[in-house]
Amino acid sequence: MSNVNRLRRHALFLCLAGTVSLGSLSAWAQGSAPASFNVGATATGVPFTFLDVKTNTIEGMMVDTVTAVGKAGGFKVNVQQTAFSALIPSLTSNKIDIISAAMLKTPAREQVVSFSDPIYSYGEGLMVKADDAKAYTSLDDLKGEVVGAQVGTVFLDMLNKKGIFKEVRSYDSIADMSRDLSLGRIKAGLGDQPLIAYQIRQNAFPGVKLVNSYKAVNVGDVCLVVRKGDTETLARLNKAIAAIKADGTLAKIVQKWGM
Repeated sequence: MSNVNRLRRHALFLCLAGTVSLGSLSAWAQGSAPASFNVGATATGVPFTFLDVKTNTIEGMMVDTVTAVGKAGGFKVNVQQTAFSALIPSLTSNKIDIISAAMLKTPAREQVVSFSDPIYSYGEGLMVKADDAKAYTSLDDLKGEVVGAQVGTVFLDMLNKKGIFKEVRSYDSIADMSRDLSLGRIKAGLGDQPLIAYQIRQNAFPGVKLVNSYKAVNVGDVCLVVRKGDTETLARLNKAIAAIKADGTLAKIVQKWGM
């Protein structure tokens, strides 16, 4: 074999070896699991998520939950304050990797994002003025009235689809809705029952109350939420959720927040 051919074969061998090495490195990098995830949570969803003004950090039941999931799953979480209506857009645009908030799983949302196994289940609560003695049992009892709900929630969709109200107003937060309700600007407000109940127990919503006679019709699951098709992260979350359910960690978190 000529020296020229030997050199050519040697050069080809080096190229192939380099290709294999780079390919192996690339495959390893693609298969490695992320060490941390950016998590979106709201500042107005007490006790699920809220801004602690003393520490200027987001806290709450779902913050504790996603932190515990991270510990069980071997990754860190970086919780970021995000408006409720911006949670899904922030997720789909890759600004965050996981949503951990009081977001109910719905068929409409499942078309856009993927939900983990359930964390907590609840339905809507009906809020009226404290001196309103009527025993409301359904939304039909509010026909022709002005009602309200928070932007981006399934409850606002419920009211709009019902089509029996004089007006349906939208609010950035339950606190804003509570304020209008106490001032008589709306007749009733619909929202996350645990959020409203917790705030009323904390005397954060003066002049309003939950209607005990009201029967929730939109009971659903609160889950962690990831981008559609992100099966690897979803499987990782579900495995960790199962672990914190099995060892009692999740039950302790729920109890801590009076849920």
